[in-house]
Amino acid sequence: MDIIRDMLAMVRDKGGKIKPTHLMYKANLSHNQMKLYLQELEKNSLVKKSVADNKNLILLTEKGRAFLNKYAEMKSFEETFGL
Repeated sequence: MDIIRDMLAMVRDKGGKIKPTHLMYKANLSHNQMKLYLQELEKNSLVKKSVADNKNLILLTEKGRAFLNKYAEMKSFEETFGL
C-alpha cells in the first residue's frame, strides 16, 4: 500500500503526469516491479497511460486522487488512535 501511495503521490506532485522512467527512478523500483505496479494501478483506474509530443506519460486519474485523499485520512486516523 505504501508503494502504491508513493507512486501516486509522485505523479500528483509532478502536476498529475510523469514519464514512466522518471517514476521508476523516483520510486526506486526495477523495470519489472514498476511494470507490475503500473498494471495494477491501471487495472483499478488509478492512473492511465497517455502519449503527448511522442512521449509516454502516466496520468493520475480522479480515482487516483481520491485514493490519495482517503489514504491520508486513514493514516491520520491511525495516528490519532495510536494504531
